[in-house]
Amino acid sequence: MAGIGFCPPTPRQAGAGGVFLSLSVEIPNEESEEDLGPKEEAAGSRLKEQDGPGSSEKAEAEEPQSNGQREGEEVQQQDQTVAKLQPVSTNKPRKKKKKRKNKRNAAGEAPEDDALEDIDSLLEKMEDSSELSYETKSGVTTDNRPLLYVEHRNLNPETELKRYFGARAVLGDQRPRQRQRQYVRSTWLTVPKDTWPRYSKTGIAMRLLETSRGVLHFTFEHHREYQQVQFRFLDAVESLDPNNIVLLLQMNPYHVDSLLQLSEVCRMQEDQEMARDLVERALYSLECAFHPVFSLTSGTCRLDYRRPENRAFYLSLFKHMVFLEKRGCPRTALEFCKLILSLDPENDPLCVLLLVDWLCLRAREYAFLARLFQEWEGHRNLSQLPNFAFSVPLAYFFLSQQDAELSEAELSQARERAAHLLQNALIMFPGALMLLLDHCSVQPDSMVASHSFFGLQAQLSQPPALNQLVCLYVGRTHSLWKEPAVMAWLETNVHEVLRRVEAREAVVEEAAQKREVRYQSAPRNIYRHVLLSELKEATAALPLEVTAQPVMGFDPLPPLDSIISYTRPERTNRPSNESTLSLFFRSLLPNFTLQGEVRQDGRDEAGAGRDLNQGVNRLMAAMRDMLANIQFQEPPQDENPDGDADWD
Repeated sequence: MAGIGFCPPTPRQAGAGGVFLSLSVEIPNEESEEDLGPKEEAAGSRLKEQDGPGSSEKAEAEEPQSNGQREGEEVQQQDQTVAKLQPVSTNKPRKKKKKRKNKRNAAGEAPEDDALEDIDSLLEKMEDSSELSYETKSGVTTDNRPLLYVEHRNLNPETELKRYFGARAVLGDQRPRQRQRQYVRSTWLTVPKDTWPRYSKTGIAMRLLETSRGVLHFTFEHHREYQQVQFRFLDAVESLDPNNIVLLLQMNPYHVDSLLQLSEVCRMQEDQEMARDLVERALYSLECAFHPVFSLTSGTCRLDYRRPENRAFYLSLFKHMVFLEKRGCPRTALEFCKLILSLDPENDPLCVLLLVDWLCLRAREYAFLARLFQEWEGHRNLSQLPNFAFSVPLAYFFLSQQDAELSEAELSQARERAAHLLQNALIMFPGALMLLLDHCSVQPDSMVASHSFFGLQAQLSQPPALNQLVCLYVGRTHSLWKEPAVMAWLETNVHEVLRRVEAREAVVEEAAQKREVRYQSAPRNIYRHVLLSELKEATAALPLEVTAQPVMGFDPLPPLDSIISYTRPERTNRPSNESTLSLFFRSLLPNFTLQGEVRQDGRDEAGAGRDLNQGVNRLMAAMRDMLANIQFQEPPQDENPDGDADWD
């Protein structure tokens, strides 16, 4: 192949035109509206056969009526027929029918798993049919719902796993155990487990602060009992002993910060299952404290990250999202990402905008990524982020491969859009090309490798903040660029960019000026995102002022303008600036205090002086007794000083 030769270690045999979703954001309905007519007619014909020939003639005479009226009359006729056959209605026949039904279930003729699959499929069809959509100028079909609208069913990973493997393979024998399980509160974010301790009120509550322009601002609150547990947790963290956190969790099994910190310890010890379980338990504890008006799906509820009480919810959602993506549930992880972004879309404290494109590509939600870019580009400048600059054209490229779903004009429009955006990304971020090819194990041709625009100088001339973003994007999404079709498409656009550079187009010079002015320093939320993501390509590029300070798993890089509602009391039993002699006396006598120190019992300086004198006198008396009781023993005399004895 001419140009960029590629030799990926494990190339995919399937071409780029594999199985992808259509251009609609929602999953396409299995049954279109046109197919519903024959099915309704077939259902009506069955009702006519049951009712007799008289009812069929009546139905033919009333064909011009609406579908709703016709269905209502058919149901009424059926009820009248049943009433004629069964004039006296009692509860006994119903009980007998129920018993016979249970017998059939026990015999295996109507298993519950099949009924469960039918219910799930019906719910999905009902939700899909209720979604309104429209087509934009770029050919991408989207819906009328808010951009950050969250669906409850997509927050459950079992929904995605059942879509892949079926309900019977996912649930297995869980349903019989659930019937015998003790009563637990129903939640959306996590499913309580039988192995968890029994939940009781932890001292966390949520309060509505204000409502402005349809947006509700909430905050978590810690009651006095929870504050005392929080102080003990901080003491356990300072002890640098994880066993102290374990002991604290035994007394308070739903303390959120302890669960998050111990989850981090388990993850470092490669106990991923326990780490994920602790994060889910923290989410369950926080969801049980929700305000009745707080909604996960509306996208109009806000939480201020500057308040320390709210940070645990952000961090729990982020860690749970990472575990879901590693578990192979990118669609569920994308829904959690949308939820995090909806809590504070203006500030984005965890900078999930650097992650949402990756989840959209993994979940093949290309239409949502295109819609997000179109709606937020005007006021958020998403094209200035390397991840959006490269992922959006990649999404359009995948859309252009769906030849079975689109017309030729729409395919051509998607290909042109993808090529235009990719060339703009290469012109704006030329230092990303060589790093991306290196991660993909692709050797560029001599013309690309020797050109100064994409060479080593392009990487070295990048500002540190821009280098941070490029390393983060390449380290996370390089696997998506390894496909042969994607690499060939990239090669074509790289040569086109070199042609435009040689022609000295104005856009090339403008991009160079933007790189020099912007990306001078990264905001704090980007560093926080890099620390939480733990990608070695990105953490290696962190500046010294971030790596030099201690980072706590329960609160990494807290905001500098935090809103503190309560403070930790100072520990008076450990006075600072003590001399070595004072520490020595204190180790011998715990009640020893220097003259002038403030005591806990609030006594005056005269009393403190008397205690000091008494303490010194007791110390001197103890030292005199110790010296008086010391007895020096003479060394044993050698019976043979000449050393003439033989060795044994």
